[in-house]
Amino acid sequence: MFFALDGFLFAGWVVRIPAIKQQTGASASTLGLALLGVSAGAVITMMLTGRLCRRYGSHAVTAVCGVLLPLSIALPAQTHSALSLGLVLLVFGAAYGGMNVAMNSAAVDLVAELRRPVMPSFHAAFSLGGMVGAGLGGLVAGGLSASTHLFLLAGTGLLVTAFAGPSLLRHRPAPAAPRAVDRRAPKQRMSPRARRVVVLFGVIALCTAYGEGALADWGALHLEQDLGAHPGLAAAGYALFALTMTAGRLTGTMLLERLGQTRTLVLGGVTASAGMLLGSLAPTTWLALAGFAVTGLGLANIFPVAVGRAGELAGPSGVAAASTLGYGGMLLGPPAIGFLADWFSLPLALTTVALLAAAAAALGYGARNATSDAHT
Repeated sequence: MFFALDGFLFAGWVVRIPAIKQQTGASASTLGLALLGVSAGAVITMMLTGRLCRRYGSHAVTAVCGVLLPLSIALPAQTHSALSLGLVLLVFGAAYGGMNVAMNSAAVDLVAELRRPVMPSFHAAFSLGGMVGAGLGGLVAGGLSASTHLFLLAGTGLLVTAFAGPSLLRHRPAPAAPRAVDRRAPKQRMSPRARRVVVLFGVIALCTAYGEGALADWGALHLEQDLGAHPGLAAAGYALFALTMTAGRLTGTMLLERLGQTRTLVLGGVTASAGMLLGSLAPTTWLALAGFAVTGLGLANIFPVAVGRAGELAGPSGVAAASTLGYGGMLLGPPAIGFLADWFSLPLALTTVALLAAAAAALGYGARNATSDAHT
């Protein structure tokens, strides 16, 4: 429920950005600077949250962030300048980053208890929440003001936390799981090799998040500008990508149980690379849409597997490091695509998604024995 809430609230905020832009009177450039507040707040908070999880427990931190995130989402609609928007988005980003690290750390503990690779299922809940949040946001955008919409989202989030929080707080990980994690979690006890392996999985997460960010911001423009798609059909490109990513994550546990983590990473990276080459270079809209769909399937499980592996190795600190690097990839993707599109062309720029997906596959194969080696 917390994973779904996270995706639901973030998507609900995203669909109201045009209304907030109009309300604040911000230009495109000043809005872009203000939106960096989300990224800055998230990145700053992510490493701090790892330490808080070690001290107070990931369940308690998740519940606290489940209160702060809904409260903070109501703030942007109360601003009337780009500066004030950027400042409140720092708060929103901090709550969002804290929630991501805390809930992923809690999920890593539960995966260890269940002894089943269910991490992709949590990320599927995030994707489903995002789809519902974006869909409902689009439906009410014409009838509700941004202030009313975000206020309702805040109330919904608080209700979900009130319902799910007590259950989470009552549950404690099995004794064996925290001992295994705590022994490795403190930084001073991690070997240099273990740190390098955590960074390696963080880079794998970065490679896949780069593709998510690039497709979210540039996929529709590519379909409309380069292939002449109708705006409605172009907008469906990212929706199709998100739908197949959700489907891939729902089947992720089965894939991990049958193929193992390394094969899942490699297969996902290769599939995403092939799909994005088709999506970026296809001569027709329908072939490009098929490529986007294949890319979503390929990228679906790379991020949750990478974050899960980092958490197995280093507990909340590993989750924080991998999440921060992964989130950096989502931030890097859109501007990098933009610069490359100016220098070359948008289709050629989008092929970098395929290159990084292939890099994730290669790194995943290279890391096949890394976790056990780092432990020893």
